[in-house]
Amino acid sequence: MKYTTRQDVNAVRAEGPALSLRGLRKAYADVVAVDGLDLEVVRGECFGLLGPNGAGKTTTIEICEGLTEADAGEVSLLGLDWQSGAGELRQRIGIQLQETQFPDKLTVAETLRLFRSFYQHGIAIEESIRIAQLEEKRGSRIGGLSGGQKQRLAMACALVGDPELLFLDEPTTGLDPQARRHLWDLVDELKRAGRTIILTTHYMDEAERLCDRVAIMDRGRIIAQGTPKELIASTGGDHIVEFAVAGAESGGVDAALLTALSGVQSHRVDAGLHQLAVSELHTSVPRIFAALEEQGLQLSEFRTHSATLEDVFVGLTGRTLRDE
Repeated sequence: MKYTTRQDVNAVRAEGPALSLRGLRKAYADVVAVDGLDLEVVRGECFGLLGPNGAGKTTTIEICEGLTEADAGEVSLLGLDWQSGAGELRQRIGIQLQETQFPDKLTVAETLRLFRSFYQHGIAIEESIRIAQLEEKRGSRIGGLSGGQKQRLAMACALVGDPELLFLDEPTTGLDPQARRHLWDLVDELKRAGRTIILTTHYMDEAERLCDRVAIMDRGRIIAQGTPKELIASTGGDHIVEFAVAGAESGGVDAALLTALSGVQSHRVDAGLHQLAVSELHTSVPRIFAALEEQGLQLSEFRTHSATLEDVFVGLTGRTLRDE
């Protein structure tokens, strides 16, 4: 691919943010999808927009992409807006939708040639095919591709115009683990080249691996924003301890006793499963066991994991990122 140099990237960043949203609002009848959203994305960063279905992520992205008109607010991309700079913006951004419908009768190569024709400048068709790892499918018709292959083709179409700003909406959905890792490597390469990437995903490992910063949305608003490490640190602990107690005893857990333990930062209950944020796993777990034994409780489940962005979201909203 044709990349900018690091010096070019630094010069571009001086021109202002890649994306700026001020007071963005969009409602459908009585449902407010985006509620006064403010957001700024620095040029050259990979920015993740996270949240459950219905949080307003896709509506926000579609407004940014010029596919949906906002009811109120300001949208600026690369210093331009869709009212006065639509033609130039279409030449400078790339879009991978959550689901892209291609004509079934076209081949992979024909589809990429069609998309390449929309841009004044871009990358070669063969390079696009290589990027998507579709060399063996270049002459195959779209109707015969698997879901993962179509997803990789959509990524190639988003990149064929050599964009400065790239929107990726759930880019790895339907990909096998190897293809998913390949896309991660490609995003890393684009980041090193100074391209700005705005990513929506339900995969928290993906957000933690790729994103310089993330914003968590819920009910049309941003409820938390920062680097993945900063947000994970906000849970109050490096690890999460989860447990359930047997039968009717589940209501007998003394939460105050648990949170009073050294190293335990917080406690919550989700569908009968107790979750504790702890700072030092090796010292906190024995204390938790002792406290539960003191209460005469028997465990039916017990597990631990490192704190993740999923834990951040659950702690903020009481829902998981995959909740409808």
